[in-house]
Amino acid sequence: MRIGIPRETKTLEGRVALVPAAAGDLVKRGHEVWIEKDAGVKSGFKDAQYTALGVKIAPDAAALYEKGELIVKVKEPIAGDLQHLRRDHLLFCYLHLAAEPHLTRQLLDIGLCGVAFETVELPNGDLPLLAPMSVIAGKIGVQVGTHLLHQPMGGKGKLLGGLPSTERGRVVVFGAGKAGGASAALAAAGGADVTVFEMRQDRMDEMMRLGHNVTTLYPYHDVVARAVAQADLVIGAVLITGAKAPHVMTREMLKEMEDGSVVVDIAIDQGGCFETSRPTTWKEPTYVEEGVTHFCVTNMPGAVPQTSSQAICAAILPWVNKLAGGDWRTSVPLTRGINVEGGKIVHPALQDMKGHLE
Repeated sequence: MRIGIPRETKTLEGRVALVPAAAGDLVKRGHEVWIEKDAGVKSGFKDAQYTALGVKIAPDAAALYEKGELIVKVKEPIAGDLQHLRRDHLLFCYLHLAAEPHLTRQLLDIGLCGVAFETVELPNGDLPLLAPMSVIAGKIGVQVGTHLLHQPMGGKGKLLGGLPSTERGRVVVFGAGKAGGASAALAAAGGADVTVFEMRQDRMDEMMRLGHNVTTLYPYHDVVARAVAQADLVIGAVLITGAKAPHVMTREMLKEMEDGSVVVDIAIDQGGCFETSRPTTWKEPTYVEEGVTHFCVTNMPGAVPQTSSQAICAAILPWVNKLAGGDWRTSVPLTRGINVEGGKIVHPALQDMKGHLE
């Protein structure tokens, strides 16, 4: 199969879907692999590293999409990509369509088959292609939130870990999956008092084992409101596979936070889990609502492309092999990952969108 790896075009996105070694393995399997010129540069991979392993270089996006049958990229296609996509393309990338009705309509009009990384689902419910980027986003959430609490950044001037004679910072995390768990672990390791809201008992147990400065609670409305009011940093990491994220923090709750506090919405790719969230980019990453700094960048892992590209590539390569092999529809996780095909919405979590796409 002819596999195309385009250059990512989202604002300040540095990742590449397949690193040279992975692309080379696909060549050894007999596939024809094309990569757009300089697609790997921001991740630290030069074109020469790809060509040394038998990968071919396409001079621009038009040529890349023309050559490719299976298009493997990281982020959802945007304007520059959409003009090149065809009905016969098999698209494999993050899509996050629940928060993107306009993109959904465009993909339906094109008629291609779109398999989304975030909805490739194992029989036990695990999401293997979402997990590595969720962990990275969770860590970035704490790193960025810590920085935004600094007074020169408009923050309240609080050091999260504290020290003898001072209070510890307070961090609230919604969700104890891969992203929320990573956030809680890093915040706890830094010495903050961490409260994690979670509904699953097994995940509560896991978070409690992080340390004596971690508390896990069921998200009763009144308990959430009290914890948010006292928090310096709130991180949202709530996920419903393929669906729009539910709002777990209201504007009224936000109003009770001290000015200069920070909220980070990792769920923003799926529409965001805070009522006051709206998508931002790494170019303009923050805004202020009710005196609280919001960080809602839709491609958080794109800020560390060397790490992110290596991680996502290791996760997706076995599935790229299946897709390129031709009999991929026998794979239940991959068929669960189909979001759109032949002009129709396929994934169950997206069915409610139909009435908004006419």
